[in-house]
Amino acid sequence: MKNVALYNLGCKVNSYETEGMRQALLEKGYNIVPFDQGADIYIVNTCTVTNIADRKSRQMLHRAKLYNPQAVVVAVGCYVQTGQDALERDGSVDLAVGNNRKKDIVEILEEFLGARGEGPKGADKTLCGTTVLDMARARKYEEMRINGTAGHGHTRAYVKIQDGCNQFCSYCVIPYARGRVRSRRQEDVAEEIRGLAEEGCREVVLTGIHISSYGMDFPEGDGCGSGGLIGLVEQVHGIPGLERIRLGSLEPRIITPAAAERLAALPKLCPHFHLSLQSGCDATLKRMNRHYTTGEYFESVESLRKCFSHPAVTTDVIVGFPGETEEEFGCTREFLEKVGFYEMHIFKYSRRAGTAADRMPDQVPDGVKAWRSGELLELERSQSVEFRRHYIGREAQVLLEEQLEIAGERYWVGHTKDYVKVAIKASGHGELGENLLVTVPVGGFLTDEILI
Repeated sequence: MKNVALYNLGCKVNSYETEGMRQALLEKGYNIVPFDQGADIYIVNTCTVTNIADRKSRQMLHRAKLYNPQAVVVAVGCYVQTGQDALERDGSVDLAVGNNRKKDIVEILEEFLGARGEGPKGADKTLCGTTVLDMARARKYEEMRINGTAGHGHTRAYVKIQDGCNQFCSYCVIPYARGRVRSRRQEDVAEEIRGLAEEGCREVVLTGIHISSYGMDFPEGDGCGSGGLIGLVEQVHGIPGLERIRLGSLEPRIITPAAAERLAALPKLCPHFHLSLQSGCDATLKRMNRHYTTGEYFESVESLRKCFSHPAVTTDVIVGFPGETEEEFGCTREFLEKVGFYEMHIFKYSRRAGTAADRMPDQVPDGVKAWRSGELLELERSQSVEFRRHYIGREAQVLLEEQLEIAGERYWVGHTKDYVKVAIKASGHGELGENLLVTVPVGGFLTDEILI
């Protein structure tokens, strides 16, 4: 049977789908081998969120062909949707498979191999084989399922609950690559998580392209009731053996006072909320086509802090968006200081062909973007340390994930429910091991990012 190597680029949804393809290939008898070893088939699950992501996708496809010029190189996913014309003429790519077809990877691959075998040996090929759907018309959720933990060891699994996005932010191409919102049935999500829990997985992360829209495409509801995201969390909460539930990135508007109260009533839910911000200036948010104001965002954060004790609130921020003046950047910095985050992911705006922002005037110079990014990274470091300092002198429940050597000592390292990393010396604390929940006193900082 042929050897297959897979490589994943991009988000946690891509990671989940890559794991689904890997398991489907294994079930059909294919051998899975490392990407840098000789393989008969290379599958690259691509990303297209930025021009840089496009370039990385092309680089990995070309690298696969260099590893084995006779191998079948398969491009899969988002870059296929946005770069189909280029891929069809790329001599390194033999087969291109778009989104909503990953579940069929085995059938598509075997049909391609069969047709290739029937053709004349060494026939000249100017176009690769393609199977790409029009994602603007896709309305059916692509059913995939994992049978084991596709996450960190055996402690945490990422479970895809939703695909697509209807937001159309002015800097983002993902709605064109992933299509409109499509939600997975609650009973299917619960069944997969039940199986993971039975295998010993203690923590799941509910992930998707825009999970706040979960359920809005169901005929029985608008996503806010029992058929929406919070209703799904409430159903998953009752699964025996599951200890922790985390949520992926959230739209700020989904966190209303009533929603925060419902979530706070679920002890298994981790008080770790990633509320995507992007800018702390209302004028910039409007150009980004974000559908909230800074005032509404702050109200959502306050709702969480009213219902949860010391919740971890994290976010994304883009600096140097087209037209961002010094005054607008100052507004963003002041707002970030006002909110006080556990962690912030700071991105320098990257132009993406095919988006409205790419055509906007007043593009910010790279040097200005770099300076603004540096300013916010310094703020992020200080806020993150301050959040972690809360744990010093208190007890923390930690889910152990892996053993590491730090400064010459062996430690078991894991995370608290609010995703603070804690290290425990491997010796002198009794029986410790992967996937074990322990409660320990926190004495201080081991490193800037790890408590001990």
